[in-house]
Amino acid sequence: MENATFKPSKPSSNISEIVSKFTKVCKLRSIGVFPSESPNQKQHHHQRQSCHNPKNNTAPLVEESSDDTEEKECVSEKIHPQPIEVSNKSNVCGEGEIVKLFDSVSALKFAYIQLQEAHIPYNPDKIIDADQLVVAQLESLCKIKRSYKEKQFTNKAELDSSTCNHLQVEIELSERVLEDLKSQVKAKNSEILRLQEVLQDLELGNIGLVEKMRQTSLEKKIPTVLSIATLEDAFIAATKSIHDFAKPLIGLMKASGWDLDQAANSIEDAVIYSKRSHKKYAFEAYIARRMFCGIGFKSYNVDEVMGFDNPIDALTEYPNSDFAKFCGKKYLLVVHQLLEVSFFGNLDHRAFVLSGKHPRTPFYQIFAKMAKWVWVLQGIAASINPKAKLFTVKRGSKFSDFHMESVEEDMEGAVEADEQAMHRVELMVMPGFKIGDTLLRSRVYLSKLK
Repeated sequence: MENATFKPSKPSSNISEIVSKFTKVCKLRSIGVFPSESPNQKQHHHQRQSCHNPKNNTAPLVEESSDDTEEKECVSEKIHPQPIEVSNKSNVCGEGEIVKLFDSVSALKFAYIQLQEAHIPYNPDKIIDADQLVVAQLESLCKIKRSYKEKQFTNKAELDSSTCNHLQVEIELSERVLEDLKSQVKAKNSEILRLQEVLQDLELGNIGLVEKMRQTSLEKKIPTVLSIATLEDAFIAATKSIHDFAKPLIGLMKASGWDLDQAANSIEDAVIYSKRSHKKYAFEAYIARRMFCGIGFKSYNVDEVMGFDNPIDALTEYPNSDFAKFCGKKYLLVVHQLLEVSFFGNLDHRAFVLSGKHPRTPFYQIFAKMAKWVWVLQGIAASINPKAKLFTVKRGSKFSDFHMESVEEDMEGAVEADEQAMHRVELMVMPGFKIGDTLLRSRVYLSKLK
């Protein structure tokens, strides 16, 4: 219900007028399905009326009752829950009756809402139940009205001042409690602000401690124990990282409209592929050639780079390190500017690298991971044996499992000894390494002679 401003020229509302307005609803009926009628019937029913709800534009329509011409006011007038001022000559209801009146009004409003909700979606059973509930609440208001009129005639000259005093005392008590609660809320808000400042200080302190612990850990880090097993692990990781970088590179070329068949032929012409999908090995071979191009076996400490899970963090922490220079140089060599423009529409990656920086894009992160393992592989090989060598296999060479392994071995099984003479090298996908008496076999793509 909405509040309204009383006009100064009119006296304060009497409780009798309020009850009278509500009880007029008793003669109105809402739109619904009668309990005794089937919801599937297409017969028109008399519409049951209810007071117009000013906040709901979809309330059922109302029509005038022939019993009382004053029922028109039920639609137009609004009931205002204002504090009721009663003159000394007015009769006053008991506190319990006033509470009962407003409880009935609230129940009527709730029943009316249920009746409206039963229409959308249309539910005949709920309409019947809600209709009966509305009628019951209207009858309850009628009883309150009759009870009030009976007391008005019998106790018209009496005023229950004790009830008013009791209500006034309760109001004052509630106001004091409200002020006390406001003070408590204000104090709690101040405490929250203080704790937030403490939390912020602790977080800043934690950041400093984490950085200090990381620096201490790097300083006290035990150097990597170099061995042939460590070298083999680095070789496997470098091979896998080249394969992992080739996948998004091929995907971006395909999405950018590159002719993959023509690109594969430009890397190595007239290669016989047993499957069209095997052309991916041409791109892996191209990447490996570029990454190991100009390799110089020089012993250096790889612990600094290996201490970071994400190689971008190592590049950011040590922007002038040998690894950072190696990574930038190889990116410019592997990813041609035409490729980069077709992939991203710009040369931002190249501009970053040329300025000595390293972008944190997903594409560059995959490349940096590959560059990390190639760089680590070279450093470990030279540290184990300064005379370490890298060897390649030419196309057309006879296959030998002594210093070669087929890239298809995992899928199709190892090449049998008696069939080795029938296979020739079409592509060298990954070069091999010779460290003393240890040989890390090169990975090749084979074709079978007819």
